[in-house]
Amino acid sequence: MKKKIFRNIEWGILACTILLIAIGLVALFSSTQNSNYEELKKQITWLMISVPIMMIVILIDYNLLTKISLVFYGISLILLIAVLFTVPINGACSWFVIGPFTFQPAEFAKIAVILLTAHVMVKIQERGADEISRPWKLGLICLTVLVPVLLIIKQPDYGTAIAFLVALIFMLFVAGIKKRYIVIALLLIVTLVPLAYFFILPEHAKSRIDVYLNPNLDPRGAGYNIIQSKLAIGAGQFLGMGLLKGNQTQLGYLYPKTTDFIFAVIGEEMGFVVAGTVIILYIILITKSIYIAKTAKDNLGAYIAAGISGIFFFHMVENIGMTMGLLPITGIPLPFVSYGGSSMLTNLILIAILLNISGRRKKALFIE
Repeated sequence: MKKKIFRNIEWGILACTILLIAIGLVALFSSTQNSNYEELKKQITWLMISVPIMMIVILIDYNLLTKISLVFYGISLILLIAVLFTVPINGACSWFVIGPFTFQPAEFAKIAVILLTAHVMVKIQERGADEISRPWKLGLICLTVLVPVLLIIKQPDYGTAIAFLVALIFMLFVAGIKKRYIVIALLLIVTLVPLAYFFILPEHAKSRIDVYLNPNLDPRGAGYNIIQSKLAIGAGQFLGMGLLKGNQTQLGYLYPKTTDFIFAVIGEEMGFVVAGTVIILYIILITKSIYIAKTAKDNLGAYIAAGISGIFFFHMVENIGMTMGLLPITGIPLPFVSYGGSSMLTNLILIAILLNISGRRKKALFIE
C-alpha cells in the first residue's frame, strides 16, 4: 500500500517546495551575515524538525487526521486565547517565547481549521450536495472559521486572519455553494470595507492603507519600508547586484528583511531571473494543489486541498504584492522562503497533507 501511495504522489509539489526552501536559505544567508547568521541557523533547525514530522503526516490517512481534527481545533482555540495574555512583540500578542525560539499558534491553527471545516462540510453534504447552501448550515461552516479568525484579529494579525477567510472561500467554491452567496459576499465586501476603514480599523492599520495608496505621505515613517523595498527590487534589475552585495539589504535600509521583505532581498541581489522563478514556482505549486483537489478520491480530500491552495495563494499574492507596492503591508510571510519556524513547520505539514491526498487518489488502485 505504501509503495502505491508514493508512486502516485504529486512529486512536482515537493520539487517546488524544495526549490523555494533552497532559495529562501540562500536569501537568509545573505541577509543575516551581519547578525552571525542567527536566523539562518534557527531556520535550518526548524527545517530539520519539520521534515520527519512531514514524513509521518504523509503516511497517516487524511481521513484519520480529520476524525481527530476537533481535538486539534480545541487546542488551537485554547492557544489563541492564551497568547492574548503574552507580552506584545512588535505591537502584537501573537507569539509564545520559549527560550531562543518563538511559537505562533495562529500558524498551526491553519491546519486544524482546514481539517475540521472540510470534515463539517462533508458531514453536512451527506444528505445532498445542496445542503451546504442552506443558511443555517452555511452559518455553521462559517462559524467554524470565524471563531479563530476573531481571536487572531484580536492579537491583532489582520493578514493571517484574511488567509483563513480566503481558504474558506476556496473550499466553499469547490463544494458547489450557490452563486447567490458569492454575489451577496461581494456586495457585503464592497459595503463593509469603507465602513471598516472609517469606524473599525485602528490607526496603524489605516496608516498602512494610506501609505499603500501614497507611500510618499510619510517617507521617513509608515512609508519607509515599502519605499526601500521598491528601491531594492528595482536596483536588482535582470541578474541582481550579487549575493551579499545588495545596498538596501546589506546597509540595513530594508526591514524586516528576513521575514516580510525577503522577496525584496531576492529581487535586489538575485535579480528578476530568480525573483521571477520564485513566482513561477508558486504558480506551479498552487496549480498542482488545485489539481489535487480536482482529482482527490473523495470530497473530503478535495475540500482540504482547496483550503490549502487558498492559504498558499493568499500568502504568495499578498507578500509579493506588498513588497512591490501593489498591496497594503500586512506582515504576511512568504511560505518556505521567509524566516519563521512556526510558518515553516505549518507549511511543510500542509504540503505533507497535499501529498497524502494525492497519494491516495483513485488511480493508485490501478497500479500493480
